[in-house]
Amino acid sequence: MAVLPLFALVARRIAKRLRVIARRQMNQNASMNATINETLNISGALLVKLFGQIDSEIERFGERAGALRETGVEQAVTSGQFFILIGLVSAVGTALVYWVGGLLVIEQVFTIGTIVAFSVYLTQLYGPLQMLTNAPVAFAQSMVSFERVFEVLDLPLEIAERENPVEILGPRGELAFENVSFTYRESGSSLLKDVMRHGRMEDFTVFSGVSQREERLKRPRANANATTSQAREKALEDISFTMQPGQLVALVGPSGAGKSTMTWLIPRLYDPDQGRILIDGTDLRDVSLKSLVRQIGMVTQETYLFHDSIRSNLRYARLDASDDEMESACRAANIHSFIVDLEKGYDTLVGERGYRLSGGEKQRIAIARVILKDPRILVLDEATSHLDSQSEALIQEALKTVMQGRTSLVIAHRLSTILAADLILVLDRGRVVERGTHQTLLADGGLYRQLYETQFRPENETMPGSPT
Repeated sequence: MAVLPLFALVARRIAKRLRVIARRQMNQNASMNATINETLNISGALLVKLFGQIDSEIERFGERAGALRETGVEQAVTSGQFFILIGLVSAVGTALVYWVGGLLVIEQVFTIGTIVAFSVYLTQLYGPLQMLTNAPVAFAQSMVSFERVFEVLDLPLEIAERENPVEILGPRGELAFENVSFTYRESGSSLLKDVMRHGRMEDFTVFSGVSQREERLKRPRANANATTSQAREKALEDISFTMQPGQLVALVGPSGAGKSTMTWLIPRLYDPDQGRILIDGTDLRDVSLKSLVRQIGMVTQETYLFHDSIRSNLRYARLDASDDEMESACRAANIHSFIVDLEKGYDTLVGERGYRLSGGEKQRIAIARVILKDPRILVLDEATSHLDSQSEALIQEALKTVMQGRTSLVIAHRLSTILAADLILVLDRGRVVERGTHQTLLADGGLYRQLYETQFRPENETMPGSPT
């Protein structure tokens, strides 16, 4: 028993070293997996080939895999040292028994049989002791995994429901922004915020949120973020307007004005820092998330489809939708004839992120998915941006039918959408700088007129009041 402190001392020192090594190994493994996910998905592989960076990506992967390999070897060597030291401690105890016992045999205190019995007892004692000593070492390594899991589990719930939330039943569809301001916090813990702000999930490692780009790219990004922060502290500032049931409101403004951020506030992907958003007179924060999401249909700027059949992607909006309802939604989105011409029809696999379909086809499926959901409020973020002129015209006709009786908020980059709007909000640097109809805004001669002249006005159209 005298050597028992040596067992504890060895285990404690080795456990600390293995804990540090295990954390480094997990970080390096996450880094290597992030590289694989970035470069071996459809978009990443295409980008690598188009820019001829195959060799550099192989080198980058080799560096990260090599670092992981070295850490694995270090962990194996350290674990081996632990078992060697434990074996030495056991040998010290055995040597002490034979040394002291031998002296006692010479002095005729013990017999040889007693010493042999002691050695057998010693083996039975040290076996469990070695197992107990190994437990803290294994626990220290496991704690690294627990720490990484609890980093996520301990994050505060940013979008939380009230204890007794309001259920929306039979909504009218009135939507109001009252003095809404919102800021992207640099210290925010939500990975969703980082993803939405920068637009790429691949740039972030799960759990840590640390960028996986090369070190040489980190500093320019940080400088760019600092410049953006200095240029405009708030993404949205003091936004106020009301959308009456059945109205079509168009958001217009230069890139980065805050249009998409406004649409993300409606389904509570974020909550405003100041002010409130009301649906039928009820603050969104008082409404249950499930009933809120049921009333809102969104078509985002980037269409996402699961690696599944067209049928499954469509029914993601309504799992209980019938085939007739699904086909009716596809006809409204002008995609049904394309689908039935496919070899497997609605059972055709779309591929990872829908890579087997063109941009316009994916977007029409996304629009059909929203039509199938049959929401009270429609939010369209450049929903026709990837369509050719003919498809866009057909979709616009379909959207007119879909928008009837629904409240619609549309980020507009097409003149046809703007002309149909009941209200146009012109955003610049997070503020609503102009509002009105197409004609009144043109007559005011402000930012909207500038945007109209550069983006919307057909080449052969003459501005009102300008010389022909």
